[in-house]
Amino acid sequence: MDKQKQRMTLTAAAMLVPLLAACGSDTADGGGGSVGAGRQQVTGVRWSVDSVTAAGKTHKAPTGAHVTIDKGRAEGSFGCNNFSAKAEVDGDRIRLGRTMATEMACADKPMAFEATLARTLSGRELTAAADSDHLTLTTDEGATVRLSKAKDAPLAGTRWTITTPDLDGRAHLTFDDEKGTVSGSLGCNKVNAKATVRDGHITLGRPATTRMMCEDSLMTGEKTLLRLFEARLTYAVDQQTLTLTSENGTTVRAGATR
Repeated sequence: MDKQKQRMTLTAAAMLVPLLAACGSDTADGGGGSVGAGRQQVTGVRWSVDSVTAAGKTHKAPTGAHVTIDKGRAEGSFGCNNFSAKAEVDGDRIRLGRTMATEMACADKPMAFEATLARTLSGRELTAAADSDHLTLTTDEGATVRLSKAKDAPLAGTRWTITTPDLDGRAHLTFDDEKGTVSGSLGCNKVNAKATVRDGHITLGRPATTRMMCEDSLMTGEKTLLRLFEARLTYAVDQQTLTLTSENGTTVRAGATR
């Protein structure tokens, strides 16, 4: 695919973003709300893109295609490129706002899907309908985009990337049920420790770490993470987000990454 064609594909594919964002609101400013069949809440939910049906043919979405709609914005991935945008909505009719998307070149199938998705949604108004687990976007011509509520990521085996800004996405933890351990990075130094998971709590043992020195922001972030160890934590997984809270009041959030 030449650069001009790829740019056109990505620009058009990004049109999906605000359309989905608008589904989360009954107001034109993109505020919180619900829309669709049964008046189900669609904001604050990670929706996995399942398929696009256009011109009588259904195209299955690549693994990882998703969108989360919250606070007047939509953020997610088409399976290759990431996106975010604002949008407006008039009832269940959705109008496009300004969009932003990455411009990575990917394998042929994800790029072909993005192109199909773009042709289905670009420059159109959509009708949104939702139930407890599914969201459907429909064009006036009858083309549809189908999405499903994403399942909670498993605590064990998932790479949890810490979302604290100081750590710049460098810190991550992975729990291993079989070994009863947690390992990963504190942002600068590697770490591992015993981890016992039981009844909604995680008990972390003494951390074993490397002893490198990094920039001040990373070291500050590491100090925060180290407060989680040698302690009993409350944990909760909400779709792709893990929240860890210690008895001393330290709260850390992390997102599931592949």
